[in-house]
Amino acid sequence: MTTMDTEVLVIGSGAGGATTARALAEAGLDVLVLEEGPWVEPGSVVPFSLGEMERAYRHHGSNAALGSPPIAYAEGRCVGGSTEVNSGLWARLPDALAAEWSRTYALEEFSPEALAGYAERIERWVPVNPLPGAPPPSSAILEQGASKLGWRSTEFPRAFTYDDRGRGTKQSMTRTLLPAAIEAGATVEADTTVRRLRLDRGHATGVAARRRRPDGTSEDVEVRAEEVFVCGGAIQTPALLQRSGLRKGIGAGLRMHPTIKIAARFPGPLDHDDVPMHRITEFSPQLAIGGSASRLGHVALALADSGAEHAAALADWEHVFVYYAAIRSDVGGRVIAVPGLRDPLVTYRLTDSDLSRLARGLVLLGEALLAAGAIELYPSVDGAAVVRRPEELVQWWDAVDRAHTNLMTVHLTSSIRMSQDRAKAGADSFGAIWDTHGLRVNDASLLADAPGVNPQAAIMTVALRNAEHFLATR
Repeated sequence: MTTMDTEVLVIGSGAGGATTARALAEAGLDVLVLEEGPWVEPGSVVPFSLGEMERAYRHHGSNAALGSPPIAYAEGRCVGGSTEVNSGLWARLPDALAAEWSRTYALEEFSPEALAGYAERIERWVPVNPLPGAPPPSSAILEQGASKLGWRSTEFPRAFTYDDRGRGTKQSMTRTLLPAAIEAGATVEADTTVRRLRLDRGHATGVAARRRRPDGTSEDVEVRAEEVFVCGGAIQTPALLQRSGLRKGIGAGLRMHPTIKIAARFPGPLDHDDVPMHRITEFSPQLAIGGSASRLGHVALALADSGAEHAAALADWEHVFVYYAAIRSDVGGRVIAVPGLRDPLVTYRLTDSDLSRLARGLVLLGEALLAAGAIELYPSVDGAAVVRRPEELVQWWDAVDRAHTNLMTVHLTSSIRMSQDRAKAGADSFGAIWDTHGLRVNDASLLADAPGVNPQAAIMTVALRNAEHFLATR
């Protein structure tokens, strides 16, 4: 067994963990980052490809929250976490939500003005830019559809840099914050699974872990630390805490953006290498409309979700693109670490109102796509009609039900939450776990609710805020 000592242990290297590691390392602390997944060299796999799913996703991208209907979800599992596999779309936490969360959860130093300062610093660390030229056709479709219907839409910037030819490079954690943390003295250990936190009379003292060697063998690792930050994401963070005996306020309140899709066929070919940057914002933040990864495999899965005959559309897949409508749900779900099982049980409950909003989102998305020139729409609802004209969309209202609707998400938050009210959350305003000294959470788990936009910017903003508070009060 190998034993390691560090001032600060950071578990997880995604948006929250990388932000924590850089902030603390640059402040002069001895920082060790443990990451369960491998180091996947940036650019070594094709984005949104099967190869990427095999190397950089948990369970190759196949996970599900049990419910009626179930919701498929994906988690990054590599150094850099989900920032390595997501689209890089960048949206700050909306001011109205920040103010609402501050009031509801009695959060200290959580005003929109305070958060804006941290967001600006994050955006100096992670370059954020709009497209340097005209949007690709798949993105312009959303703008065109919204314009014809009189709806608001916007092009979101991304955590990308662009060269003189307009070629973009995603600024994930392995290209930005983690190299900076390492330069400041931090150490990153990949392929190391934390099994349990070490707790001694209300103090976190380290972890028990298992590290996979390059030759395929493994060894036990014991890490002793003065401070522990858990940054494994909204599923793995509460599961680890529960496995370690911490359950009060841990794992309840999970939030997602339940997402329904349409595979839309157009008269001509579209681009399929990237994700659209435009979003229809007319109904935000309760309903978001945008575009998904749409390589051949994604198109095939989306067509299959409709349950309709789709051989002709699949043969014509270069003319097909996948779009979505995503909601903020009423209730949410739970993460439960079950003794004897490697993975936690994840459940999610949708209300009848949620299903109604999903049906509305599907119809509105269909309107926008038809307005933009789509000739055929395949919804992710088994047995629902394939639509070719606006007057046919009415058939979808009753088709969206618990038995036939296929949902997914890539945004997971809120499974621990922060609050100064102990009855409402498992952590205080800055992520410190109640009644456990030296233990903090600093990732998507802390967000009070799903934000209605890509949460990466919000996660990193809150993580920097919490790290700065830790430095100021330790």
